Amino acid sequence: MGLSLSPLRRRHVLFGLILIFLPCTVFILISTPDMTGEEALVERLAELQLRLQHLDAMYRAREEDVQVLSHHLSQLLSDSGNLTSLSAEARYLLNNTSGRLLRLPSAYHFLPHLLLSPSSLRPALALSKGRTGVSTILGVPTVKREVQSYLLSTVRNLIESMNKSEQDDTVIVVLIAETEEEYVYSVVNDIKIHFEYELNSGLVEVIAPPASYYPEMARLRTTLGDSPERVRWRTKQNLDFAFLMMYAQPKGMFYVQLEDDILAKPHFVTTMKTVALERITNKKPWFVLDFCQLGFIGKMFRCVELPWLIQFFFMFYNDKPVDWLLDHLIHTKSCSLDKDTKHCKKAKEELWIHYKPSLFQHIGTHSSLKGKVQKLKDKQFGKVRLFVPHANPDAIVESEIKCYKQHTLKRAYLGETFFWGLVPTPGDRLTFSFSRPLYIKRYVFRSGNVEHPSDRFYNTTVEVLPSVSPTANYESFNYTSDGFVIIGKFDNMGLADGPVDRKLGPIKELRLVVHSESDNWAILSEILIEPDVKR
Repeated sequence: MGLSLSPLRRRHVLFGLILIFLPCTVFILISTPDMTGEEALVERLAELQLRLQHLDAMYRAREEDVQVLSHHLSQLLSDSGNLTSLSAEARYLLNNTSGRLLRLPSAYHFLPHLLLSPSSLRPALALSKGRTGVSTILGVPTVKREVQSYLLSTVRNLIESMNKSEQDDTVIVVLIAETEEEYVYSVVNDIKIHFEYELNSGLVEVIAPPASYYPEMARLRTTLGDSPERVRWRTKQNLDFAFLMMYAQPKGMFYVQLEDDILAKPHFVTTMKTVALERITNKKPWFVLDFCQLGFIGKMFRCVELPWLIQFFFMFYNDKPVDWLLDHLIHTKSCSLDKDTKHCKKAKEELWIHYKPSLFQHIGTHSSLKGKVQKLKDKQFGKVRLFVPHANPDAIVESEIKCYKQHTLKRAYLGETFFWGLVPTPGDRLTFSFSRPLYIKRYVFRSGNVEHPSDRFYNTTVEVLPSVSPTANYESFNYTSDGFVIIGKFDNMGLADGPVDRKLGPIKELRLVVHSESDNWAILSEILIEPDVKR
C-alpha cells in the first residue's frame, strides 16, 4: 500500500473523469446553436482536456505535500524515538515514502527569509467565497498611488464588460500589494461598498500579502544601473505578480495578468477563451497569448504552466523588470545558440502570440513609481470614448465652476465634449434653465471618465424648480430656502441618476449644487435630461 498512484493508475483515474464529464459535453453540444456540431464538440473536448491537465497538476501538488509531510513526520518520530509505538501499517507507509528525498529548489531557496515566518506564503487578508473551477482568473494588482487611484473604475469596467455567463465563469482577484494595515483596510472598505454583490457572488476576491513575504528592500543589489528606488519598485512588482499568480493558479484554466489602470473591450473574456481553445484544438503551441501590446497587461497563461513563470520570477526578482523576465523565459524556451537573431525572433513568436486588435488599453498617466509619468497608449486598441453625448431640451446653461480650455458646460450639454472644471468649492452651482417649463422623466449626470476617474462630483445634490407654486401635494418633498426641490445626489462612484416625480409638475430649472470641498477637478462625461413625452 502506498501514498501515490502509479502513472498507469493515474491515467485510469483521468480517463474515468473524461467519462464522467462526457454527458456535459453532449449537453453543451446540443445547446450551442451558433456552432456546428463538430466544432462545438472539438472545442468542448479541448476545454475538457485543459481541465483534466489542471486536475492532474493539482493531484501532483497534493502528492508532493504528502511526501514532504511524511518526511517531516518520520524525521520527528525518529528523533523522539517513538517510531516503535506506531502500527505496522503506519511504519510501512513512512518507511516507503520518506527516506532521503531529493528536493527541488523552491521559493525558500531563492527567498530564504520566508523560513522565518510560517505564514509568509499565506495571504494576510483574504475576502473570498472560494470560487474554483472557472475558465478565467483575472489578476489585478494594486498599490498606493501618490496622485490618484484607478482601481474602482478598472474593476467596474471589467465587470460591466462581461455578460452574465462570463461573470459566472470568471474570478477577479484584486491583490492589494501593500503592508500598511490602515491603507489595506481602507481599500477593502471601498471595494465592499462598491462591489458588495460581486464579493458575495464570488466574482471578486481581495487578498493582501503579509509583510514577512517581502525581503529586506534596503539590502537589494543595485542592477542595470537603476537607482535604488527603481530597483526596489521593480523588485516588489516581480514579487507581487508571483504572489498573485500563486494564489490564482489552483482556481481555473487560464490566468490573465492585468493592471489597476486599464480599460477593457466588451466580451473580452469570451474572445480570449475562444482564441486559446482554438490554438489548443489545432495543437498549435503557445506559452503566452498577448491581448495588449503594453508591458505586462493582458497576458494570458495556462494555469498549469504558471509554475514556470513563478519560479523564474523568484530566481531573478532582483535582477530585471517583470516584462523583461517574461521575454527572457520565452527566449530560453525557444531560441538556439547556433541560430541567428532572425531565427530566434521567429521561434519566440510561436510561443508568444500577439492578438490584434488589443482588448485592453492603459489609461493611467501617473505610475506607481513616485514621480514617473507615463502616457503609454496601445494604438491597437482603438479610440477610447471619454464622454456620452445626448440630445437635451433647449436650455440656457451656466456654471460657477471655471472650465478648462474648451470643455465648457454648454458644449457638454450639446453633446460636443465633456465638461471639465477646476476644483469645485462649496456653494458652486451648475444651472440649466429651460426655454419653457417641461415635465422631466429622468436625469443622468455622470462625472469622471476613464482617463480621469477621480475628477468627480462629491457631496453634490440635484435640485429642480417647479413652475407651479407649492401646494399641499408638495409636503413630502425636501425644499431649499429658495424654493428648489432636492430630488437626488451623486453617489460614491460620481453618478446621479433618477426619475423626477410627476407631482412636481413642469420644471423650469434644474441645477447641481456642490456642498463640500474637493481635492480634484470635476468632469461631467454624460448629461441627460429626458423630457416626459407622455405629457
